Amino acid sequence: MRGSAPAPTPAPGHRRGRTTAGALACAALLLPLLGAAPSQAQPSADRLQQAFASASAEYHVPQSVLLAVSYLQSRWDAHDGAPSVTGGYGPMHLTDARTALAATPHHSEGTEDARGDSARPALHPGTEVPADSELPARLKTLPRAAELTGIPAERLRTDEEANVAGGAALLAAAQRDLGEPLSDDPADWYGAVARFSGADDTATAAAYADDVYDVLRTGEERTTDAGQQVVLAARPGVAPDTAQLGETGLRTVSAAGTECPKSVSCEWIPAPYEEFGDGDYGNHDLGDRPASQSIRYIVIHDTEGGWDGVLNLVQDPTYVSWNYTLRSTDGHIAQHVKAKDVAWHAGNWYVNAKSIGLEHEGFLASPDAWYTEAMYRSSARLVRYLAAKYGIPLDRQHILGHDNVPGPTTSTVPGMHTDPGPYWDWRHYFALLGHPFRPTAGKDGGLVTILPDYTANQPVYTGCVTKGAPCAAHGSSEVRLYSDHDENSALIKDVGLHKGADSTIDVNDVGSRVSTGQQYAVADRYGDWTAIWYLGQKAWFKNPRQNPTAVPASGLVVTPKDGVDSVPVYGRAYPEASAYPAGVPAQAVAPLPYTLPQGQRYVVGDKVPGEYYYAVTYTTDSHRVVVGQDLYYEIQFGHRVAFVRAADVRVVPAGS
Repeated sequence: MRGSAPAPTPAPGHRRGRTTAGALACAALLLPLLGAAPSQAQPSADRLQQAFASASAEYHVPQSVLLAVSYLQSRWDAHDGAPSVTGGYGPMHLTDARTALAATPHHSEGTEDARGDSARPALHPGTEVPADSELPARLKTLPRAAELTGIPAERLRTDEEANVAGGAALLAAAQRDLGEPLSDDPADWYGAVARFSGADDTATAAAYADDVYDVLRTGEERTTDAGQQVVLAARPGVAPDTAQLGETGLRTVSAAGTECPKSVSCEWIPAPYEEFGDGDYGNHDLGDRPASQSIRYIVIHDTEGGWDGVLNLVQDPTYVSWNYTLRSTDGHIAQHVKAKDVAWHAGNWYVNAKSIGLEHEGFLASPDAWYTEAMYRSSARLVRYLAAKYGIPLDRQHILGHDNVPGPTTSTVPGMHTDPGPYWDWRHYFALLGHPFRPTAGKDGGLVTILPDYTANQPVYTGCVTKGAPCAAHGSSEVRLYSDHDENSALIKDVGLHKGADSTIDVNDVGSRVSTGQQYAVADRYGDWTAIWYLGQKAWFKNPRQNPTAVPASGLVVTPKDGVDSVPVYGRAYPEASAYPAGVPAQAVAPLPYTLPQGQRYVVGDKVPGEYYYAVTYTTDSHRVVVGQDLYYEIQFGHRVAFVRAADVRVVPAGS
């Protein structure tokens, strides 16, 4: 979606403003910080490491356990005292989520039709977010830590050492509640770690604890966002007492009916397929994938709402749907729509019909409302599983953000969603997928892979809370594009998004920026600057050799065939009119307001036949998959992918 400054109505993970309520919630989350006393932190780079040692000694928790739990919570980052998407603070992600659950429904804002199918009337659901139930214990661990330690809640939010002590106190309390000794052997703490997750079921708690012990066995070392150097030495021989899970008193949740790997916790919470009023129905379409049509994309969304409210929405037949929702605190997964069926989530019917949608509990326009490591890891496991099962390549032309999905027609381009936005850490995510981005060519290769250092890369954005106001400084996956090799030059224009007006630095404006992992053809170089072909233009970004924001790559590109000035660009790969059988209305093959000019080159993804899934009725007897003779190439055209007809272009190696 888009998240940001005030807009009309509340829903899960979308584009423009998060509505007044969402924006106020974001602001309210930050209010405790405004009056907080400044941290008395010492400047030494090992101060946080010492804090783990001190807390370990004071609360009798093995330091390795404390470090591994904290790594899974936050990768030891403090986020400058700002809360996560569920109101979690500091390296231990101590939660105080009283104001964190106000929500803006993802798909009920803006002009995007979640189905993206012009064969049906546009669907703009207006469901209100249900009132949140009593906050679960997993969202109130900071007040509990304050009780156990006597440290004021305000300090637990903002002081890293205090936060670590609070986490240690919670682990020790969980160990005592289980009747286990405060042992110095990390193998004896499995049950306490499972309880620390905040999960209320054994499968989620076990998946979390298993992750913690994986970290403990392999070890980790990194420099945090505050410049702290933290090391967890590997303990490969640790074999935790997993039988302790039976003593935790957690409920058992069945994974029956789900399509998930065994390495995650998953439950089936179905989206309803129901008919209502005037032949309308919701909230997805039945299908027979991959037998009837291939699944080629996984679309990453954020919910723009809290877990409970989002689950209520996806169970509303008058709303829309997606395949999975992932919880931030512990990585728990709910599946709602089978992979064989088509969920309404991407705003482009061609992409919907060939994709699986994953909603992640979070807020695009709250840059410091950060995602937990537990959710990143759970999501990566699910994506690896789905990619292997359906033959989906693990690259940025197949693992899409919602903000990379093209508008299917010219009129839809301005209203397309922009989640998960510039603060989703694609570099880390693809490392977890086992496909880290790295150079694949020499220093003067014909392509580049966008690859900034997430923490150090902090472009200025506006509109996170108030329209036009700067967002908090924060690491980003995205790099800004200019019309010349000068940061004072104009931003690249997006004629489809802005109709000739200038692009902006608003957090939801994707008109002049590229994202980690995306690949583009090199158009020029000048000193510390690199130019790429982007939306039919030469676009410049700063790429110093000593601190690069992109690395050389190799691969194939498309360029117009000889003898034409430019070729049209499309937002969907639909068949030619003659391919449609009787009873199935032909869908327009309508170009977008962009062209691919002669002499320019764009990175190639799949070569696919034109395809359209006709599914406009509740009963499936009229459903058809129409496949044409015309072939298309998917290309990385701007921030979003696009399509060109194979007959219009030629494919050549980059740099040739």
